[in-house]
Amino acid sequence: MHVMELLGRSAIKVNEEKVVDATEPVIEWCPLFDKVRGIKKVTRESAAENMEFRIKEHGMFSSRRKLEMDTFVGFGASESMMTGLLRGIIDAAVTVCDGAGTVITSNGSLVQGMGGYISGLLETDPIPEVIEGIESRGGHVLSPQSGRIDQIEGAAYAINAGYSRFAVTVADAESAERLRELEESAGVRIMIIGVHLTGISLIDARRLLKVADIVTGCASKHIRDEVAPLVQVGTAIPLFGLTQWGKELLVERAKDVTGPLLINTMPLPVLPERKQPRPLV
Repeated sequence: MHVMELLGRSAIKVNEEKVVDATEPVIEWCPLFDKVRGIKKVTRESAAENMEFRIKEHGMFSSRRKLEMDTFVGFGASESMMTGLLRGIIDAAVTVCDGAGTVITSNGSLVQGMGGYISGLLETDPIPEVIEGIESRGGHVLSPQSGRIDQIEGAAYAINAGYSRFAVTVADAESAERLRELEESAGVRIMIIGVHLTGISLIDARRLLKVADIVTGCASKHIRDEVAPLVQVGTAIPLFGLTQWGKELLVERAKDVTGPLLINTMPLPVLPERKQPRPLV
């Protein structure tokens, strides 16, 4: 059994490559999926159909899982970590993959291959072929027996493996705060990237913004209201760089974006109302 939230936190359960349950999403429209998949209204049915598409086309939650892909969006968490690894801004990434759980790797291509398809992975069972594919590409699966997702333990493994400036994706404030404590005690630098933040509470949004280097806006009203970024990339589902290190990574990522770029100074955030997910939660 696997569970992943997508399209406004609709929790999709997958068993034997079939969607067996989907909960109601908390938003009605996402500009990203309207653009890339033509989804005009987010419903539990459209979320389930999108999950079925990912299973069919990308092999998610199956032995057919593709672990290499082109960029999905110009500025995304996995795309930014991939660039950071290629440029030496970070030396590893602690992220997650369906069929494996928490993964530690210095392979930027693998980071993108795993993360480009994932939104909010809640739980996953191990799939031997996926784990083998990750390990053959230089990734370390934290718990191949269980597929456990534990970003704190993943960071501890990265430290023990000799990495000293690595990124970790987290979806909650408590994990981010624990990572800062680990960073201080171990004498390393951890780039904390907040992801899957739709529906985060005001208190937790404030806690996360105090300690993260980068956060994604998702469909979060509180992140948008409280953020004071040094840099913003994107305006519909933006990424916000909160520290100089986070800013460096996102600016470096801009060099790899093939389309034209506007670089300007202005008060941030910039959030055109017509381009935001609806409703913000």
